[in-house]
Amino acid sequence: MPFSRFTTHLPTPEEALPGRPEQDFTVPDRHTVLGNPLLGPYPEGLEIADFGLGCFWGAERKFWQTEGVWTTLVGYQGGHTPHPTYEEVCSGHTGHTEAVRVVFDPAVVPYAALLKLFWESHDPTQGFRQGNDVGTQYRSAVYTHSPAQQQAAEASRDAYRKVLTSSGYGDITTEILPADASRPFYPAEAYHQQYLDRNPAGYCGIGGTGVKLSDPSEGDGGSCPTGIAPA
Repeated sequence: MPFSRFTTHLPTPEEALPGRPEQDFTVPDRHTVLGNPLLGPYPEGLEIADFGLGCFWGAERKFWQTEGVWTTLVGYQGGHTPHPTYEEVCSGHTGHTEAVRVVFDPAVVPYAALLKLFWESHDPTQGFRQGNDVGTQYRSAVYTHSPAQQQAAEASRDAYRKVLTSSGYGDITTEILPADASRPFYPAEAYHQQYLDRNPAGYCGIGGTGVKLSDPSEGDGGSCPTGIAPA
């Protein structure tokens, strides 16, 4: 993706850019595919899950193509700079990773199914990169919204660690942390939201390891077309 500085050093809060007190751009009202609002409050009974698995353009599509997902939006999470811009995140001086917020109906798609899609749609052993995308903003992450999500995410990590290690991969580098006040989700600029719906041949950058856990209800969650990475 454009503007990457290939930074592999996470800044401390003291090193991070200062940011701003409020967002200086607008986010679209509705999802271009699902038609539902991007920002809350969301209908009663829905839950929120946050994932970072590389370039958020392709990652978001993986989730919006999943039955039971009500809306998705992309943004920045896990860093220190308040209300960052895309250019600031890509500089490596905010500490954020590119993230997808998934609002879902747990009666249709359980959180465990979203975790399965997460682990199998990228390589969680690569550290500060995902494929050809290099930088701290491409690190693998799960930000949880309840103790139950935290427990499920950690258990799924342990299960995938076993199968990945036995398949010759290194250790999982995914950070699994609460999505609390210290790790707010900041929505990304309008042109990033549902990018691959508006640019279907655009850059995806998402690819799994091919290592899976057995699950008879498994679905592929959509695939990326061949595209050219922007310069």
